[in-house]
Amino acid sequence: MPEDPQGRSDFSRLPHESVQRLTRPLARFLRIEAVAAAVLLFFTVAAVGLANSPWAEAFLGVWETPMGLQIGSLAFVRSMKDWIGDGLMTLFFFLVAVELKRELVLGELRQPRMAALSVSAALGGMAVPAALYLLLQSGQPGEAGWGVVMSTDTAFVIGCLALLKSRIPQSLRVFMLSLAIVDDIGAILVVAIGYGHDLSWSALAFAVVGLAVVRLMALVGIRSIALYILAGVFIWFAVDRSGVHATISGVLLGLMTPTGRWVSDERLYGILDRVIAYPAGNEGSGDTRDRQSLRLAETAARETLAPAERIQIALHPWVAYLVMPLFAFANAGVSLSPGDLGGSISVAVFVGFALGKPAGILAFTWLALRLGAMRPPELEWKLLAGGGILAGIGFTMALFISNLAFDRSLLDQAKLGIFLASLFSAAVGLAFLFRVTRQKNRAS
Repeated sequence: MPEDPQGRSDFSRLPHESVQRLTRPLARFLRIEAVAAAVLLFFTVAAVGLANSPWAEAFLGVWETPMGLQIGSLAFVRSMKDWIGDGLMTLFFFLVAVELKRELVLGELRQPRMAALSVSAALGGMAVPAALYLLLQSGQPGEAGWGVVMSTDTAFVIGCLALLKSRIPQSLRVFMLSLAIVDDIGAILVVAIGYGHDLSWSALAFAVVGLAVVRLMALVGIRSIALYILAGVFIWFAVDRSGVHATISGVLLGLMTPTGRWVSDERLYGILDRVIAYPAGNEGSGDTRDRQSLRLAETAARETLAPAERIQIALHPWVAYLVMPLFAFANAGVSLSPGDLGGSISVAVFVGFALGKPAGILAFTWLALRLGAMRPPELEWKLLAGGGILAGIGFTMALFISNLAFDRSLLDQAKLGIFLASLFSAAVGLAFLFRVTRQKNRAS
């Protein structure tokens, strides 16, 4: 039995479990943001290696295996690769939307002048790369891929910043995270608008009804996670049938997730006082007063966290360590050919990310400051430039959009451009920030 320093039994903590010997180190492991980028990098390298090995045909063929179900005339059958991109990646987009809403309501983006800086930088980081890409690909077969160069990979960028540890101010991490979230939302809108199919208005109507039901459930106080999951699956199928990309359902549901708490701290403490007032007795194992109080306390403790916060805590490890690596493993396999290095699409993608991203971010940041946006004093222009270079790492969403924008004959060129631009941006951005922070430390 645990004891406090005075030797008294300590019942204020949960009892020790043997499994904690595994879960506690794992929890510390998962808290390190750089690990998500490392896992993603591992599966990316593995996919590229297998795609250029004697097992390439078998490896790439696995992802084309058809999967699904058919009910009467309704058939939901697609390849394993498509289920990952359309199904599992919905969780990624859902999490991005939840994070954006939390930032807008509770985080840095709730302050309009602070938000203006990140939003403007994100807009510049989308518009300038797309413009450069279109300039290079105008009238050519790869013209439809302008959306590929608009996204920033959140996991890799945050992972790179984690390598710098305390050398950089926290404000740069917040700026880059906010920028990447807005960037992802912009890329999602590009998917919905630029790469959708012919619309089915009846399916869209079903999706709208589903969203209205979810909103009504929240208003009347329904808190069953199972019911919301069922509603979410219905909405996903409706959106998938509508011609709009199915992952948009994740964005809509994420933005609808409440950020307010149902139980306040004061009410929680009142309920805990009730638990203390009715300690466990010898009333048997039925529905006794003390057991009712404990169940009430369990619910109250859970509901002191807003739904958005609970979902983020529960879902983030699964998305970071399962969904995104699996997506990379299924999509990053590209046959490396020296002939593709000078391909027009590879060059356009590289220029869009490596040059367009930092140029757009810095230009629109300067414009936002001129118009009244607010910049933290420690967030110097050199740090912003380094962050802008890192923003050229456009891996996950770039691969996602390239699968929609290009046919198989052009896809390898696009993937090669994405890889080269991401490697260049990571190496140059990290080297630049190391040099800037080293000079600053010497000067101080």
